[in-house]
Amino acid sequence: MEAIGSGQRESGLAAATDALVQAAQTLAGAGLVAGTAGNLSVRAGDLLAVTATGARLGELRAEHVTIVDLDGRVVGGQLAPTSELALHLEIYRRFAPGSIVHAHPPVATALACVLDELPCIHPDMLELGGALRVAPYRQFGSQGFAQVTAEALQDRQAALMSNHGTVAIGETPEQAVDRTGLLEWAAGLYWRGALIGTPRVLSEDQQQELRATISRIGYGHIHPLDS
Repeated sequence: MEAIGSGQRESGLAAATDALVQAAQTLAGAGLVAGTAGNLSVRAGDLLAVTATGARLGELRAEHVTIVDLDGRVVGGQLAPTSELALHLEIYRRFAPGSIVHAHPPVATALACVLDELPCIHPDMLELGGALRVAPYRQFGSQGFAQVTAEALQDRQAALMSNHGTVAIGETPEQAVDRTGLLEWAAGLYWRGALIGTPRVLSEDQQQELRATISRIGYGHIHPLDS
């Protein structure tokens, strides 16, 4: 099927495809996915650029990207979209992010086989919304899988999937990849702490205080010197 659109729409899809390819290669290069596992998408207006099913993310090229509408109909590209398309569509319907990354990072995935929630043990986890839920197990690719995962994402920027992997959302593919990396880092931190003892969890009051401080000082953003 040939890609549709012209002018601004065509330019937007090309930019979305380029961003998706770069993000997929970054994700694989960081060891957050292996082989054909994992999938990504980015929104361009009323269309989505998604990785094709069976594509190796570390070797992704523009021809491995499929364009679908918000109902999941293929409108551009030569390959079938990811088998997790229902997951992406459900998350876009509920939260309207700019991009979605579904990955299988090894430490976070291991914790998703054990925990019901990844507690908030470090201030940087507030970037993801605090403690992260683990969606209950459902058959991947199913609508049930999409629904329980979306529910776990409520008021969060990332979630874990029981016995499966992780999902992260962002305004851009780059941000969604960064949040996937942050989730894996937090999972590793928890794992190491649990080997020594029971990790201390930041209380709700402590998290609220941290949020106020982060907002006040603009933590995590570059600032010029005060004049």
